[in-house]
Amino acid sequence: MTTASEHTQSENLVEEIRSELVEIDAMQVNDHGDRYEQLHQKLSTALSSIDGL
Repeated sequence: MTTASEHTQSENLVEEIRSELVEIDAMQVNDHGDRYEQLHQKLSTALSSIDGL
């Protein structure tokens, strides 16, 4: 069962990811790779914490 705190954290993560994607979109294309890698790492960490892996 999801608590209110966990739900809020999930919403915050989604908003944070959306903001980062907007920032990446505004960057030069040659800078996208590093930022996408950072974003991928953040998402992987979040998913791992959910699954307890």
